[in-house]
Amino acid sequence: MATVPDPNIAGTKKQGPLHPFRKAVLRGLGVVSPPLFTILIFLWVANTTNFYVLQPVTYGVQEAILWVIEIDVREFDSAEQASGEGFVVIEDGTYIPGWVYGPVMESPGDESLKTAEDYYRRYVRLQYLSPYVLIPCFLALFTILLYLLGKFMAAGIGHFFWNRFELGVNRLPLVRNVYSSVKQVSDFLFSEREIEYTRVVAVEYPRKGIWSLGMVTGESMLDIRSAANEPILSVLMPTSPMPVTGFTVTVLKSETIDLNITIDQAFQFIISCGVVVPPQQLQEALENNGNKTALASPDAVG
Repeated sequence: MATVPDPNIAGTKKQGPLHPFRKAVLRGLGVVSPPLFTILIFLWVANTTNFYVLQPVTYGVQEAILWVIEIDVREFDSAEQASGEGFVVIEDGTYIPGWVYGPVMESPGDESLKTAEDYYRRYVRLQYLSPYVLIPCFLALFTILLYLLGKFMAAGIGHFFWNRFELGVNRLPLVRNVYSSVKQVSDFLFSEREIEYTRVVAVEYPRKGIWSLGMVTGESMLDIRSAANEPILSVLMPTSPMPVTGFTVTVLKSETIDLNITIDQAFQFIISCGVVVPPQQLQEALENNGNKTALASPDAVG
């Protein structure tokens, strides 16, 4: 006679009525989170760049243009005389040229327009610093600056000064921890890989029965191969969740397993600490589990 499990007994897990709802919500959150966080990160980068870089640069260029051009402010005895010479009166009682006053009045914006300098600043922003002109110019100049900085760093003197800078940063107790972490991420994202990986393998490391992912970099040293008396491989073993760090091991080729995944998929697997598994590996695992289940079923035995 079958017995009904007692929900009060330890080890018996009872699912509440909200379990299907909670499971569906978590599944939906897992679908929405990647694109949502991607958009939020890009928006944060854009807003930070605009506030700390683009706006100060725009203000500096605006003041430089105002310093170059002449702010023409006059006083007239009558409005008719000012109108005849193309000037318009503003709030403080002075007169500015109509070619400045007209465009500003068409698009005054949110700025306070009281003095002649306020009108001229708004005019300069409209005529010379519109987003359609400023952003492409800023991107072009920023790209050229990065190029020149890269060429300077490639030279011996630039590398020398940069080493002195990093040496000084690494001596600061709190800053060096943050700087080293950011540097590892930036080097992994933007630096060219100097190590050429040939394929991804699985190695039983650090002991038998525990498998670790590694990237084959070569056939190691001839003396080790002679001592082993069989083919060997040099394998870089990256560490999670920062694959920019790791160590190199020399293993027997017969003790490695070639994995059907790309280098990028291997890095995704390592960075996610094994959460992100390549789709083809998941599909093969499901097919293998399905075949085992079919073989173990009574109908398959019969």
